[in-house]
Order: sequence, then C-alpha cells, then structure tokens
Amino acid sequence: MIASADVEISKFLRRLQWGGVTLLALWVVWALAPILTPFVLALMLAWLGDPLVDRLEAAGRSRNTAVVLVFVLMVLLLALALLILVPLVERQVGTLVAAVPQTQEWVVGTAVPWLEQKTGMELMGWLDPERLVEWTRSHWQQAGGMAKTFFGYVSRSGFAMVAWVINIVLLPILTFYFLRDWDILVERAVSLIPRNHVATVSRLARESDEVLGAFIRGQIVVMVALGVIYAVGLSLIGLNLGLLIGLVAGLISFIPYLGATTGVVMAVLAALVQAQGFDLKLLVGMTVVFTIGQLLESYVLTPRIVGDKIGLHPVAVIFAVMAGGQLFGFLGMLLALPAAAVINVLLRYAHERYRESELYAGPAPAIVLDPYIDRPGDIVVPPKDVEPK
Repeated sequence: MIASADVEISKFLRRLQWGGVTLLALWVVWALAPILTPFVLALMLAWLGDPLVDRLEAAGRSRNTAVVLVFVLMVLLLALALLILVPLVERQVGTLVAAVPQTQEWVVGTAVPWLEQKTGMELMGWLDPERLVEWTRSHWQQAGGMAKTFFGYVSRSGFAMVAWVINIVLLPILTFYFLRDWDILVERAVSLIPRNHVATVSRLARESDEVLGAFIRGQIVVMVALGVIYAVGLSLIGLNLGLLIGLVAGLISFIPYLGATTGVVMAVLAALVQAQGFDLKLLVGMTVVFTIGQLLESYVLTPRIVGDKIGLHPVAVIFAVMAGGQLFGFLGMLLALPAAAVINVLLRYAHERYRESELYAGPAPAIVLDPYIDRPGDIVVPPKDVEPK
C-alpha cells in the first residue's frame, strides 16, 4: 500500500515538473516573440522544402546539392511572384491615390448628407476645419497626450521597421541552414525523447506531420487560387481596385469566411466611390464573383487540395488565430493554426486513450462459468426441470 502511494506521488511530481517546464517554455516564447518570427518562418520553409530535398537525395544527389537546388527554386518562385505582383499592386495603389479627391467629394457631397438624413445626426459640422481647430483647442490637454502617444508610436514603428528589414535579410540565411541541417535537428530531437515513449511520440509526430502538410501546402494553393479568382473576377466586372481587393481577400482566406467578408466590404465601398452611388451592375457582378469563389472553395478547392485531415472547426480556427495574436502578437498568429492542428492530433489521441481506459468502460465484468460446462469439450446434460440454453 505504501509502495503504491509512493508511485502515485512520484507520478504527480513528474507531471508537475513537466507542467512547470511547459509554462517556462511558453513564457520564453512570449518574451522573445519579436525576434523569433524569422526563425519560425525559416523553420516552416525548411519543413516545407525537406520532402523535396529527400526525393533529390533518393535520386542520387548529395544533401548539399539537393539543398542548393531546392533553395534556388524557392528564391526563383519568390522572385517570380514579386515580378508579377509588385507592378500590379503599384498600379492599383496609384489608382487608389488618384481616387482620393473623388472619394472625398463623394463622402462630403453624398455619404454624409445621406447619413444625416437617415440618422438625424449633425455630421457635416465635424468636417469643418474651423470647428476641428476649436475642438482641438478646447481639448488641448487630451490632444497633447494623444500627440505624445502618436509620436511615441511612430518612433516605435521606426524601430519596428528596422527590425522587419533585419528579419527579411535573415530569413533566407536561416532557411538555408535549417534546410541543410534538417535531418540532424530531427535526430537530436528524437534522441531527447524518453526511450519508453519513443513509439507513441513517433506516431503522434507522423500524424502531426501529415496534418500540417495537408493544411499548409493545401492552404497556400487555396489562398493563391482564391486571390486569382477574386482579382480576375472583380477586374472583369469593371471595378478599378478589383485586383488589389481580390489579392487581399485571397491572402486572408486562411481564416474561414474572413477573406470573403473583408473582400465584400472593401469591394462595396470601392464600388460606391467609383460610381458615386449605387451601381446595380457592379453590385450584382461582385455578388456573382464572391459567390463563385465561395462555392469553388467549399466544394472543389478545399475538399480536393486540403482534404478533411485537419478536422478543425471554423470556430476553432478563428479562436486559435485571435488567441495566438492576443498572447504572442504576429508570431502567435503565425503559429496559431499549425499549433491548433497539432493540438487536435493530441486531443484525438487523448480521446482514444480515454475510450480504452477503465474510467470510460468501467471495471471489467466478472467471468461467470456456465454451470453446465464442466471442461472445454465436455457438455453436461442438464436436469429435466431446467430448460437447456
């Protein structure tokens, strides 16, 4: 009895120790989040490129040669995407800047009077420069605090911009080294696993790898496809900013329904400004474009490319992205969906173990021998007053 109690206490202390290690690791990630972003991105790129490197190795090339070929392919694909997208986006931004006077005229001459008529509120007065100056003078102290906060934010943003430039420079360097040493990193990680848990951890790692591969590779293809569909469709119906809006909607489509919703809102506002009011042709065209995009995503792209290996409910995806951003900023949003996919694998394993446990099934039923079976192979004839079974 005492030995059993000691075993239970030892298990509890071991779990407590692992819980402390996990909390410490999360705290370190939270504290170092601003500088971990390029490392995490490089690890993800190396993980995506490693299967191709392994195939080239199997074809007879050395590891270094295979890594160089895959790395050059990644750089060429990125350069090609930039050569195609940068001029298009630049033209769209120029169109947006040129539309600013038209937008201001529409807001002052159409939108604000319409809102005043519908709501009964006086909004036009707030657009008067003299009134804005007077309001600022009467709230000088608050305005001073706001200005201080604003310039502090601008100063921090300058440092953040320098950090982003450094991260962009570091990203290809880190990706190359992670890709070259990927097998070594995996072997070292495996060597740290307790020997009595190697089989279980290996199984969970394989399932997580399948889930992440299906999600990340498939989702990238879906995002690009939706971006092209939205951009081409909105441009064909005559929306001046259709290309820019379509690309933005496609890039954020990894969050369920957010890409389409954001695209619809931006497209409606752009159409209202462009037509100086409601243009039925543009609105119907936008409805058709986004409806086709959503149908293709739901019934063709996601089922065929991503598949159903992820098992993440849309609510879980939204919660994961919001929670990751709240806890760890941009790094948290970057890691949210991969972490949620891995956690989902762990939860499935925990559910499987629970279904096999005594807590779920209850104690094993006692074995009751048939009184009319003496030994295996011997059948005893029951008394006449007992019905045979």
